[in-house]
Amino acid sequence: MGIFAIFLGLIIMAFPLISVFTISMLAGFTLMILGIWLFVQSFETWDANKAMSVAYLILGILAIIVGIGLFGRIVAFSIFAGFWLYIVGLFMVITGIMSMFSNGSTASKGAGGLGIIIGILYIILGMFAWNPYYLTMLIGIWLVIAGIMEFFKPSE
Repeated sequence: MGIFAIFLGLIIMAFPLISVFTISMLAGFTLMILGIWLFVQSFETWDANKAMSVAYLILGILAIIVGIGLFGRIVAFSIFAGFWLYIVGLFMVITGIMSMFSNGSTASKGAGGLGIIIGILYIILGMFAWNPYYLTMLIGIWLVIAGIMEFFKPSE
């Protein structure tokens, strides 16, 4: 798996626009399939729980709309990825701050500090993800690093 991840990361970095187009198509298609599944689930759960059925229906329609919006649209996918990195980074900073000021152990305070640093890094990466070229470079670098880390993973 490590060799495959490294190879895929290098391919993505070599062909950035084709790669981000392909990833946006896969993400859009996956969201549309998820939306259809949630839509069907809303009808199957109607008798058991009306509130859950309505939630499935709303989420299904939203997933289908977002999936259609992302399908093959490079800029929309980049904006979505950048926004997602901002949100995740913001939540990591907030939970890190909460952990730093809790009455927990020194280890939890250290983990909170690490969460703040990683959250800030996510926010910075979110600024670069708005550009499709940088987004593919981030994805490619992440795959290469993940592939290298596979070689250092302890065997089971």
